Amino acid sequence: MDALAERFVQKIPYAGLHSLATGSEGAIANDQSDFTTAPLHATATIECEPPLVGTAFLECHPLPLHQQIEQFSDRVKSATTASNGSAKPCKIAILPLFLLPGVHVMDDIPQEMALAQQALGDAIELDLRPAIGSHPGLHRLVTECMAKQPVEAWIVLAHGSRRPNSNQPVEDLAERLGTLTAYWSVPPSLESRLQELSQLGIRQIGILPYFLFAGGITDAIAQAVAMLSQQFPTLKLHLAPPLAASSELTDLLVDLAQDEGEGKR
Repeated sequence: MDALAERFVQKIPYAGLHSLATGSEGAIANDQSDFTTAPLHATATIECEPPLVGTAFLECHPLPLHQQIEQFSDRVKSATTASNGSAKPCKIAILPLFLLPGVHVMDDIPQEMALAQQALGDAIELDLRPAIGSHPGLHRLVTECMAKQPVEAWIVLAHGSRRPNSNQPVEDLAERLGTLTAYWSVPPSLESRLQELSQLGIRQIGILPYFLFAGGITDAIAQAVAMLSQQFPTLKLHLAPPLAASSELTDLLVDLAQDEGEGKR
């Protein structure tokens, strides 16, 4: 995640945000422990250099998210005052780096933002931008990952959400890619998908963990794939790495940060 933040700092000054008093605080899914370890990547570009970038966490942090946002807001206000001689109202855009619009994106982050906004008053405007998983450019990024391993069939393995329609973006992506989907926490499981492909006579199968970063779940997936390889000895399973903090992923994040979330789509 630190590498992604560094790339964001390098690219955000060229994203046309110099004249926009913007701080972006985004939730970046660490993809560990059932999506509950969810770091927030905070970037702020105000009318001074360099852009402000901070990191916060939805869970597994001593402070709740709303207090972390308040602390980051103090940094933005201080930087604005130092640059302009007076504290001007400014905007902090929340950039959620989550691949699915699940409970964290739809409920938890907005609730924490509401608490922070109440404490900040009119001095700071908090703006929730679309989650990174909604960006159409992810299709290209996933395609590039898949192209590195020639196989007969691919399975996109996402965490999955029990929230109604939350898994639809993964289903839409898989349809465009011509792949199957499987989920870590909800059906259909990876095992059931491997059974289907085995019955079709397919032997070379790629598994793409649809996660942004390596962590607890991706480690567990690797262990599960090792066991499934023994369960299905006729199959050759190829486990791809998660998407990771690539330059291409950073471009998508910058895209979401500019033009009030519309970006260059």
